Amino acid sequence: MKSLKSYTVVLAAIIVTIGTISVHADKSPSTNLNNFINVESAPGQIVNQFHQAFETGDIKTLRSHLADDVLIFEGGVERSAESYASHHMLEDIQYYTGINSTTLEHRVTIGVDLAVSISRSKHVGAYKSEAVNNINFETVILRKVNDKWKITHIHWSS
Repeated sequence: MKSLKSYTVVLAAIIVTIGTISVHADKSPSTNLNNFINVESAPGQIVNQFHQAFETGDIKTLRSHLADDVLIFEGGVERSAESYASHHMLEDIQYYTGINSTTLEHRVTIGVDLAVSISRSKHVGAYKSEAVNNINFETVILRKVNDKWKITHIHWSS
């Protein structure tokens, strides 16, 4: 029952958080300090380390933060860490090493053994000789596995 309660709390937090994120992504970033909530928490730090690993090309760190059964929605679907590592991870590293990413909002909601990270960032640069200038949306769900936070779901869109 504890697990069901945790899922309910996190689901409610997702609904509240999504409802408060600005739907006008093309506007200038807000200076509202409420746009950065719980980013220093353990799950928030895992997400931040995950992002830094993309920027530095650190495959070992990227892989270490993913649950084996991670589900990633990014244009298509990756249904495991193994599948992601062998298909799109290197492309995503190339993308992030060619752009500058500025986080505009990052909110982390934490339950007993589940956490949700929702963020919005501005991406500017070049990827495959194409100019990049967009707003990216990211939802990350983390689950505590053997007392360590692991990323179990990612949804990226822009």
